[in-house]
Amino acid sequence: MKSKNNTTEELSVEKIVEEQSEKIDVDQLAKKYDTSARFRHVKGKIGITITMLAIMMSVFHLLTAGVITMNVMQHRAIHLTFAIILVFLLYPAFKKSNKERPSIIDYGLAILGAISVGYLGFMYEEIARRGLNVTTLDLIMGAITIVLLLEAARRSIGKQLPILAVIFLAYAYLGPYLPGILGHRGFSSTILIERMYLGNEGIFGIALGVSATYVFLFILFGAFLNGTGMSSLFTSAAVGIAGHRPGGPAKVSILASASLGMINGSAVANVATTGVFTIPLMNKVGYKKRFASAVEAVASTGGQITPPIMGTAAFVMAEFLGIPYTHVMIAAIIPAVLYFTALWFMVHFEAKKSGLVGIPRDQLPNVKALMKERGHLLLPIFLLLLLMFNGFTPIFAAFWSIVATYLVSMLRKETRMDIKTLLRTLEEGAKGAVFITMATAVVGIIIGVVSLTGIGLQLANIILSVSQGLMFPTLLLTMVACIVLGMGLPTTACYIVAVIVAAPALINLGVEPIVAHLFVLYFACLSNITPPVALASYTAAGVSGSNPTKVSWIAVRLGLAGFLVPFMFVYSPSLLIQGSSYIEIGLSIVSAILGVYLLGAAVIGYWIEKLKIYERVLLFSGSMLLMVGGLFTDLAGIILMAVILTLQLRRSKSSVGLDKNSLNLSRAK
Repeated sequence: MKSKNNTTEELSVEKIVEEQSEKIDVDQLAKKYDTSARFRHVKGKIGITITMLAIMMSVFHLLTAGVITMNVMQHRAIHLTFAIILVFLLYPAFKKSNKERPSIIDYGLAILGAISVGYLGFMYEEIARRGLNVTTLDLIMGAITIVLLLEAARRSIGKQLPILAVIFLAYAYLGPYLPGILGHRGFSSTILIERMYLGNEGIFGIALGVSATYVFLFILFGAFLNGTGMSSLFTSAAVGIAGHRPGGPAKVSILASASLGMINGSAVANVATTGVFTIPLMNKVGYKKRFASAVEAVASTGGQITPPIMGTAAFVMAEFLGIPYTHVMIAAIIPAVLYFTALWFMVHFEAKKSGLVGIPRDQLPNVKALMKERGHLLLPIFLLLLLMFNGFTPIFAAFWSIVATYLVSMLRKETRMDIKTLLRTLEEGAKGAVFITMATAVVGIIIGVVSLTGIGLQLANIILSVSQGLMFPTLLLTMVACIVLGMGLPTTACYIVAVIVAAPALINLGVEPIVAHLFVLYFACLSNITPPVALASYTAAGVSGSNPTKVSWIAVRLGLAGFLVPFMFVYSPSLLIQGSSYIEIGLSIVSAILGVYLLGAAVIGYWIEKLKIYERVLLFSGSMLLMVGGLFTDLAGIILMAVILTLQLRRSKSSVGLDKNSLNLSRAK
């Protein structure tokens, strides 16, 4: 790798983004790898109508969050009604469909969806009064809703999840004909429609409920933060803080992508936005394109497991576990620190190994001036944390944080949201939430079948049978299942499906529920960088023009800590601050951080000096011993570290001596 010791051009976030945007169509890149980004940009009267629907959807959720109270099922039905209309108007049915405006069929499906889903919303009280007396009209509306929902999900999130839902429905119907452990008494189409449409464990169950409340509001919160210029603040501040350090731009990528990734909840979308700036910046100081792309993919993926917001799946987790969201947030802090600390050390060692330096300080943004100018934009995030840690619900906290974001933006002319910006933000918030709505609604079908048939328990028994009831093989099987499911599903959907399939097996082995759920969430996220289908890595490769497969494998190497940390906290729950003394937690943190430090050096092959093969092996072994936790393993890891440190220091002194001798000889000549 060629070292670049100085950067002559003045650094500008906007300038680099503009230059890169001229080379590549970022919007098309996002659509290539992210199905949810493939919506139409409709103009004219129908475009205005779609915009108004999206704004109405956002306003509806703001009103029901902070002003008016509504029946839970009606609220979820109206939420899904808005979403299904927008999906049919925004998402083309096929690649060759008209990308400029909806077709007659799209209009018809949107109207039919509004009628069938809206029917439950407006008739729910009447249906509830009737109790078990389900009418033919109820069943017809239910059947139409299921079919339209599967089609809407296919358009907005891809075919994998709808196919999985159909398989589960077929399993419920064909139970008497299935062999062995999979067989059951079976359920008629009438029972299935009634359960999926009218029950509280089907389409309108807990998953859609989380989407209609927490998830929508936090996506809207993220849209408001972007509307005020928060993304630019995060990126510029990251440049100012880390840009001057060795390999600074890679560290900028870590800080910026982690900050933005936890808000937008999509690794692919985050790569497509922040990667346009961070990847070219890394190239400028000498990082190879493949390495730079992998750093961005790993950092953006990690945003979804980073508190305080953690994308969207963590809200579903809190609801499933029946615990406050703050408990999930606190448990996730140390694993997230370990994930990004390992990545930070790796890019640092890569920079030292290749002789890369940072950007001169005089070319970097002034962080103090930046905070004076736009630091007030951070106040809503502090308010969010303050409210949640004082016992208020995430819904209450998100609502008032959105209000605060708008009010705080008015303090400075540069960040002020005018009416046009406000309306655009409300529109983008709704459009950004519809694919999550579809995913959670379809997942509701799967959850409904699992609760109806008991297949979850059967699958858990199968996993335990294959693993022979041993912890480590069970963890490996769960990891593989999450990664495979994540190849074609959004993180939230992957997490939900994997949890209902695999988490019971872990819990049966004595793993605490929150530990099992976080284990599943980690690998649902990491599927974004894991070959053969690694959408975050592929998107990053598209930004830099690199080979997607090679970028994916480098990303796996850089994200290795992410694959190890979940195993660590299963065997050492103190890393999740679960049931341990503060001393034990503190020792576990110190040991784990030292472990990921050594892991970074072993993976890159450089510490004080370039590491030899046997030194990398010993250092990797030492890192594993330290990361496992325990007095004897920690001592063994420290001994191995001391041995390699001694060898490295001796070699370093020898290198310095040789350099001095060479200098003296040249002077003598």
